[in-house]
Amino acid sequence: MSISKYENQIYSGVLGKIIGVYLGRPIEGWTYEAIKESFYDVNHFVHRQVGVPLIVPDDDISGTFVFFRSLEDNKFSRELTAAQIGDTWLNYIIENQTVLWWGGLSRSTEHTAYLRLKNGINAPMSGSSELNGKSMSEQIGAQIFIDSWALATPNNPELAVEFARKAASVSHDGIAVDAACLLAHMEASAFEERDIDQLLTNALSAVNNEELTKVITDLREECNKTSDWREVREWISQNHGYDKYPGSCPMVTNHLVVIMALLMGGDDLQKSIMIAASAGWDTDCNAGNVGCLNGIRLGLEGISQGPDYRKAVSDRMYVVSSDGGSCITDAVIETRKVVKAAYALNGEELPAKMKRFSFEYPGSTQGFTLYDDTLEELTTTKLYNYNTISNENGLVIEFDHLAKGNHSSVSVDTFIELESRGKEGTSYFEVLASPSLYSTQEIEVEVLSLNEKHPALTFFIDIYDQEDKVQTIYSDVYSLVKGSNQLRWSIPNTKGHAIYRLGIRLTSNERLDGRIVIKTIDWNEAPKSFELKKSLDLTPGLTPWTTNTTWIKSFMSSADQFNPDFAETFSVSHSSDNGVVTTGSKEWSNYRVSSELIFTNQESAGLVARANGHKRYYSVLFYKDKLVISKQKDNESIELANKDFHLKLDTRYAVSFIVNGHNLEVLVDGVKELDAVDYEFASGGAGFVVHSGAILANGFKVSSR
Repeated sequence: MSISKYENQIYSGVLGKIIGVYLGRPIEGWTYEAIKESFYDVNHFVHRQVGVPLIVPDDDISGTFVFFRSLEDNKFSRELTAAQIGDTWLNYIIENQTVLWWGGLSRSTEHTAYLRLKNGINAPMSGSSELNGKSMSEQIGAQIFIDSWALATPNNPELAVEFARKAASVSHDGIAVDAACLLAHMEASAFEERDIDQLLTNALSAVNNEELTKVITDLREECNKTSDWREVREWISQNHGYDKYPGSCPMVTNHLVVIMALLMGGDDLQKSIMIAASAGWDTDCNAGNVGCLNGIRLGLEGISQGPDYRKAVSDRMYVVSSDGGSCITDAVIETRKVVKAAYALNGEELPAKMKRFSFEYPGSTQGFTLYDDTLEELTTTKLYNYNTISNENGLVIEFDHLAKGNHSSVSVDTFIELESRGKEGTSYFEVLASPSLYSTQEIEVEVLSLNEKHPALTFFIDIYDQEDKVQTIYSDVYSLVKGSNQLRWSIPNTKGHAIYRLGIRLTSNERLDGRIVIKTIDWNEAPKSFELKKSLDLTPGLTPWTTNTTWIKSFMSSADQFNPDFAETFSVSHSSDNGVVTTGSKEWSNYRVSSELIFTNQESAGLVARANGHKRYYSVLFYKDKLVISKQKDNESIELANKDFHLKLDTRYAVSFIVNGHNLEVLVDGVKELDAVDYEFASGGAGFVVHSGAILANGFKVSSR
């Protein structure tokens, strides 16, 4: 069976996952009684009542879509090992910052597993009860990260279970792993089988864990006795509540909530995720798992049967990892990654690469929303997918009463908000990301104009200026003709300042009602010339004691210290191997990264190119007595070329590292010093690396030539 049959269900599963997480996230950590008193049934998003954002980073989302990348990073091998998935953890996690709940050794199961991996203990030993104890290894995390493996193996539950077992064993053991496998079996089977009871029976038989079978059998009996899920929830509390198991977030309690929500929600997706969120305990995890399975099983039609979750979400999600340019993403982009893996695992030719915004799934809007900074001037505007009213894809911008003095504007985020919107007393992960769009990149846009009279179109970007205020920069005005319009805009030089949003603005000197369709938007390759100069140019109010700036936040750092330097631009310090700092994205392929480096005292340090995370990249390294082009691949550092080089400390070196096709080249003070050939990494971000020591860097430039 071709994977093409299941693509919409994969997308629906991704949507169901994030909708469930967003439903349960604002009340994570609340008691059941508090949820019941405040909302009774959590039938819709309650973030506004709680005073928190709707779209937030969440470990359930990041872990699901980050750890799954081990498939692509290992060439979609069906023989993928637990140890390779563990290496993926180390590559994409930034310690104490991304993906996980950093609750401490022997307190947080995932943090504990990360520390085991970091200290050289490979998976599956890293998650074993032998090493970490039964209570630590049988917590919920094995289940919450598992959905992507099933999404990539539609109607192949045996392979889903195989992958799920390896992935779960990185951090968990025992019944936690088997419960994750059971859920993966159900999800993979749900692409064809819609009956929940049958899915559950088949999965229990395949996983064959006596303890798990017993508690689920007992639960099914309770569900059959009543139509009131709260009675079943009370049974779970009395027999399998948190007080019955050690640890902070036990698997059994939450797994039973997931199964209860599926059984008692029936074919009503809204009801199922309502039960999972309203029941308490780990609300976002449980509603996310339920939403994913029912998203697969019931499809987009099932999601649409209840309230319009999709309009509020607009596909938006954060997948926070060391790969900063991929952090601000959407359900369509993440679905493409899963679909690509599914095709590869099924032995099919990989699908053609899509433009960044192609809006190819039914109803998808890929993060575009009404531009909210000037709502009083915004004419009545609607956003929806063209495929909801035609057989073509595209983002419809429909406007009413467009006239002189107002506008119809929409935008999509390309970087983070500066102000934390977390609320004390709630679970909140900070948004960490590099921009997805940089000055001097060129955007290509196809616009379909449907009416006889056409609005004028202007692109714009919001940037953070020298004082961290949002400044809007507009393109020239484009005149549209009826039919297809191919437009290009070279993003202006922002002098190193991060681009927060990309927008489209429609205006008219006469009254217009109508619509246009954004068919595609794309940008690729590295910037033509993106440059940060001295720190005082970027932030005139900088002091010697400033430790953070907006432009610093545009880099992902796993170095101990990465700060603005008052006299130069950056200081990078790291006490052990592999202190990496990167910006950019996986779309950057052929480019030159340059900086003036001042070496103070270090084992080695230099520039990074084509970073795919922080343990997979090329680097040029300066040692005290040699110059090296190196490839870092997980825990292995491979010298590709080297030469004698007498390094003078506290001396300024103009360094350029050029990656072009398979060729790697290093220039020092304008002179070619070293080159190498390698075929491993075709693209990725750029930055710095320090091994045991510190450097200063004056300026940073990425150019396409």
